[in-house]
Amino acid sequence: MGNNKFEKLVKKMVAKYANQALKDAGSATQISEEDVYIVWSCKTLQNNKALASTPLHDGMYYELTYNGDKDELYFDAYLKQENICYPCPCHGEE
Repeated sequence: MGNNKFEKLVKKMVAKYANQALKDAGSATQISEEDVYIVWSCKTLQNNKALASTPLHDGMYYELTYNGDKDELYFDAYLKQENICYPCPCHGEE
C-alpha cells in the first residue's frame, strides 16, 4: 500500500475509533479525519506502520500496522500513563 493511501486509512480509522469512544462516554464532541495527525510513519517492503494521535486531551495514541503479505491492518490504542523527565545519565561522566 502506498504511503498516501495508508496515511488516509490511518486517519480514517483513528477518527472512527476516537469518535466511538467519545460517543460511548456520552460526549457530543466529535473529531474529523483532518484532526488526526501522524507522528511517525514508515514503509518497509510491502508493510506500513504509523503512530498517530489527536488533539483530544485523553492521553491516547495509536499504532497502526499494515501487513502487506496478509492484507491485514492491525490497530493498537494506547493510553499514556506517565511522562517522566530524567536528567541524562551521560552528563558528568568521562
